[in-house]
Amino acid sequence: MYMPTAFRETRLPELHAAIDAIAFATLVSTTAKGLEVSHIPLLLTPDEGPYGTLYGHVARANAHALCKDAPSLAIFLGPHAYISAGWYPGKQTHGKEVPTWNYIAVHAHGPLETFDDPARLRELLVQLTDRHERAMPTPWQVDDAPADYIRRNLSAIVGLRLPIERLEGKWKLSQNRTGADREGVLAGLDAQGGEASCLMAEAIREANRGSGS
Repeated sequence: MYMPTAFRETRLPELHAAIDAIAFATLVSTTAKGLEVSHIPLLLTPDEGPYGTLYGHVARANAHALCKDAPSLAIFLGPHAYISAGWYPGKQTHGKEVPTWNYIAVHAHGPLETFDDPARLRELLVQLTDRHERAMPTPWQVDDAPADYIRRNLSAIVGLRLPIERLEGKWKLSQNRTGADREGVLAGLDAQGGEASCLMAEAIREANRGSGS
């Protein structure tokens, strides 16, 4: 990933927090037949290995189920938004401005492992369910479904484990711009409204807190 110094995020707690918050990944694996790509939720076990380990599952018919030991990359894309050149003060004076796109992204690299032990798969489903149901008024649990139904579903999936060997984070949040430029970007995002703009504005304010903007 192209990584200008201003946008590089190396703090492990921040990278782990982003992975947990985003939760949904694009998983890309290199195989003899080419690239395999799946879009799946991945669960982080932060203390398993130097950078943590990711877990997920796919349907047994998914080609990723056969990607044992394949070099892989899990891409977590966080808040992102278009940034208009018209939001910079320089647009009105010298005009030498161009638009861009701000975003947060985390890349987790490692060899993909697979497993199909029913007990291990069931525990993974319990953990994934607990992670994503915790905000629900009445959280659904795996035990809410009939046991034979869960067993049939377990036989139809394959577990994935990706021990992270390299972790990259890019927080492109106008850190390379002046305080006046950032204020212009924030004003533009706030005026637009909408979830994507609000999330980006919040991320910019957090990233540049203490910088004078």
